[in-house]
Amino acid sequence: MFPTPIERQSAGAQVAYKTLLPIALLMWLGPLLAVALFSVKPEGDFANANYWGLPSSFEGFANYGQVFFNSDMPRYLLNSFLITVPTVIGAVVLSSMTGFALGIYKFRANLWIFFMFVAGNFVPFQILMVPVRDLTLELGLYNTKTGLVLFHIAFQTGFCTLFMRNFIRALPFELIEAARVEGVSEWRIFWYVVLPLMKPALAALAVLIFTFIWNDYFWAVVLTQGAESQPVTAGITSFNAQFRAAYHLMSAGSIVAALPPVAMFFLMQKHFIAGLTLGAVK
Repeated sequence: MFPTPIERQSAGAQVAYKTLLPIALLMWLGPLLAVALFSVKPEGDFANANYWGLPSSFEGFANYGQVFFNSDMPRYLLNSFLITVPTVIGAVVLSSMTGFALGIYKFRANLWIFFMFVAGNFVPFQILMVPVRDLTLELGLYNTKTGLVLFHIAFQTGFCTLFMRNFIRALPFELIEAARVEGVSEWRIFWYVVLPLMKPALAALAVLIFTFIWNDYFWAVVLTQGAESQPVTAGITSFNAQFRAAYHLMSAGSIVAALPPVAMFFLMQKHFIAGLTLGAVK
């Protein structure tokens, strides 16, 4: 049922694995290394087709200094935090409560409501582009951070509810029954009994949603424009002019934009990896 560990396979398979793995890693890391290398090159290296060679002159301090001090990159970074953090809080809070209701209470429409949350994850988000944009225009939320936050919360709550409901159903139901016997109200059961047990799931889900929202580009372009509301993923394109693209500055901006989720991953690595499987089985 499961693949045989590489240690138990034939000598030829092990040699092929050890040979192909570094090649696959280089192919995967190649574009990232190219962006990092180009972020310290002068602008002329791109025109001279010096993509993979050493920089003709080291311009790292100048490029990153121009990104931070001569552009709207700090504003874009602030926008990303103002969009991502409220979205994470809203999605986690709503999904923990809906997951508790769908995982603990048994009523006739329980499974159908749960299917409605799950079904939203199968809708291609591209087909929602026009109606969502029109809705934000009608509500006066277009090109606002609030509109982007509300949309992300609505779109992420389905996945988060699936995640939290499966985790809560794996908790010992005897604890909830014992609290009910003692006369504890349902709200206090959720707050004092279930929520403390959900801390690993909450941490894992927060890391996952933070990464999803921070790296979003599609909806940032569809629902926002300009430095007053765009996050950093969309703001990087501001380095492009009508007849000129500053690829060295775009590369430096891309490195800067990638630092927060990378830092989040390394700080919460255990929770992030656990989030890939937590709640998948009962």
